[in-house]
Amino acid sequence: MPVTEKQIQRINELARKSKAEGLTDEERMEQACLRQAYIAALRRNLRGQLDKIDIREADGTITNLGEKYGKRTGHGEEGN
Repeated sequence: MPVTEKQIQRINELARKSKAEGLTDEERMEQACLRQAYIAALRRNLRGQLDKIDIREADGTITNLGEKYGKRTGHGEEGN
């Protein structure tokens, strides 16, 4: 699930509060959960981008970065 703008605002709000006055235990747990969700969304986004990038090697072959560095995620194998 993508991270919403509201969640990003909350992450930033908690970061500012953490620096200014500190967080409660509950806020620290919320911050950790929000950060995990944000990082997971970034990784999914990066994986999607890598899956769509093909590199022409020096020998003329085409290497898909998604296949080289991980599993391709279902956008088809029709040869980009």
